[in-house]
Amino acid sequence: MTALDPVSQRGEYFQHVPGGLRRRYRDLARLGGCVQPIRVRGEMSRLDADGIQRKVYSTRREIGGVLLVACGNRRTSRCPACAEVYRADTFHLIRAGLLGGDKGVPDSVREHPRALVTLTAPSFGPVHAHRTGKDGAVLPCRPRRSAGCCPHGKPLSCTDLHGPDDDLVGQPLCVECYDYDGHALWNAHAPDLWRRFTIYLRRELAYALGMTAKAFNAQVKVAFAKVAEYQARGVVHFHSVVRLDGRSEDGTPLPPPEWATVELLDRAARTAAASVHVDSPECAAVGGSRRLVFGSQIDIKPIVAGELDDDALTEAQVAGYIAKYATKGATTEGTVDRRIKNLADLNAVTLTAHQRRLIETCWRLGDLEELKELRLQAWAHMLGFRGHFSTKSASYSTTLGKLRDARRSFRAEQARRHGRDDLIGQPADDSTLVIGSWRYVGQGYTHPADLYVAQLVREEREERRRSRWPRQPADQAA
Repeated sequence: MTALDPVSQRGEYFQHVPGGLRRRYRDLARLGGCVQPIRVRGEMSRLDADGIQRKVYSTRREIGGVLLVACGNRRTSRCPACAEVYRADTFHLIRAGLLGGDKGVPDSVREHPRALVTLTAPSFGPVHAHRTGKDGAVLPCRPRRSAGCCPHGKPLSCTDLHGPDDDLVGQPLCVECYDYDGHALWNAHAPDLWRRFTIYLRRELAYALGMTAKAFNAQVKVAFAKVAEYQARGVVHFHSVVRLDGRSEDGTPLPPPEWATVELLDRAARTAAASVHVDSPECAAVGGSRRLVFGSQIDIKPIVAGELDDDALTEAQVAGYIAKYATKGATTEGTVDRRIKNLADLNAVTLTAHQRRLIETCWRLGDLEELKELRLQAWAHMLGFRGHFSTKSASYSTTLGKLRDARRSFRAEQARRHGRDDLIGQPADDSTLVIGSWRYVGQGYTHPADLYVAQLVREEREERRRSRWPRQPADQAA
């Protein structure tokens, strides 16, 4: 008997559950198939208008005396069910800023200049790559006839055909030649590079028009939403939706002036990306101060309304593409998905030599007094990157908080329809106040039968999602 096949335990376990398997399935379905729910113990009391407090709920009536709450983790590697909720929220957030007509965004934004901007890191040494031609055929990795060898005797060319799942993809041709210090420092400063890019972009737009930055900002607002993705070599790059809006007094996006075009946005973004830089702290151990810049591979595609164009992307493609990477994180590249307390923790996970060395580099640099402010040891599990994976400007569209509030209100309305408004934090008539007292007990399921039912719920929801939203070509976009 395995943890996910509790057939022999099912009758013994569920015969003690009020309502049996049907009731337990309903309870676990409420979690959406969460892999590692949080267990809490406590009670809720109702304070009526006459000042009398009455107990309305206690976890004592639950199985094991605990209430299960979804973990809410955004990483797919930690909890696919909660990550799917996060991905869907991000999809609607991005989509609202592209289509408008909902969530406080006017539908006129479809006519605004918009582009998907991808900014990458520079090279820290040649790595094996999965390359394809225009027809989709796999190309040789790094064919160089006269490349020769590096100072350590390793060939600087590779004619192998690497598939997308090849373990060599992203690994350096020569580990000794690879600039691990620069790699870790670039990841650590990537959030500041992005922040400065948004500043430089506004300046370049104004300069291209012969305007001062103040005059430009008085007429046009640059709205954006971006996510960070790890490349196979373990360095982050950014995908961002950038939109030009006309400025209004109440912050509502208005159509920009006629001179604000996609072509203008394209030129300004390329110039800004080539100009922005950040200097790392002075540190003799890494060769002094490093000037960190974006790589030369900058991809900018206009976003069009309606049908797909060869050189442009549709709104649905971009929304799906951005949302996919909001939950991807670093774990797809083999690193760990939680903080490490010491390097001995790496023995419990499967890592390539390249990934292990990146983490060890972050740990070593984190010991240097000059680099303490970068907190490289605290973020060694993220290969030095310490920024938010998903960010947006205030005027782009709605927020994740508002989307969660809308979902919470919907659930509360459902509870009221079933006569359970006494369990809602804010009753419909505002005549009572609900007070909760909760205590953390642990995380995860305590019985294999619950784990089995949660897996069934997760598979059923995934099947329904795929039937409603078939695979989009956005996965191959950009």
